[in-house]
Amino acid sequence: MTAEAVAAFFTRADGSYLCARWGRPIVPIVFGVEDATLRVMKGAVEAVVTLAGHRMAETDPELGANLMIFFFRDWEELTDVPNLDRLIPELGALVTRLAEAGANQYRAFRFDAEGAIRAVFVFLRMDAALGDTPAEVLALAQAAQAILLWSDAALESQPMLAEAAGRVILRPEIAALIRAAYDPVMPAVARDASHALRLAARIAAREGMA
Repeated sequence: MTAEAVAAFFTRADGSYLCARWGRPIVPIVFGVEDATLRVMKGAVEAVVTLAGHRMAETDPELGANLMIFFFRDWEELTDVPNLDRLIPELGALVTRLAEAGANQYRAFRFDAEGAIRAVFVFLRMDAALGDTPAEVLALAQAAQAILLWSDAALESQPMLAEAAGRVILRPEIAALIRAAYDPVMPAVARDASHALRLAARIAAREGMA
């Protein structure tokens, strides 16, 4: 991947560059699904975390769980979730805006003092489109979208997944970006586009060793 291609994944609509990874072990919890889907979701998170070379844990000392995934039918259901308004500021206004837009998913990121990810809240309204998506596909896509702070533009234009030998996998360039971003020598948060040059160099080096 060229540096320009890498930068596109982290360049926001206003032209600013921002790449952030998790700064603490990930502790997932899933609401609103049956046990079989719960296992699929947690398995996908574990697979992506393993790919990144990051860590998972049993509990987060601050929040208990720091990757919260909610499944529901109507946005208004979120206003009935106890204490969620403490985690999501202006929850009522957000719910109204998402309902009016007909959105079926939303992710809210929270960051530590250095700018690394400390929590992600994933909201999935199970409309016809998401309802028809196999659990394995939905789980892998959501895990990939939560492991890094991607730009909104990249998520809209660049699919996270591909099909290989009848299985859905992360696109090779997405997997390569995740591994490179979690390289221990890379910063947990970067706001300068020169960061993309370093990511591209690590991807090229790994490909050269393959």
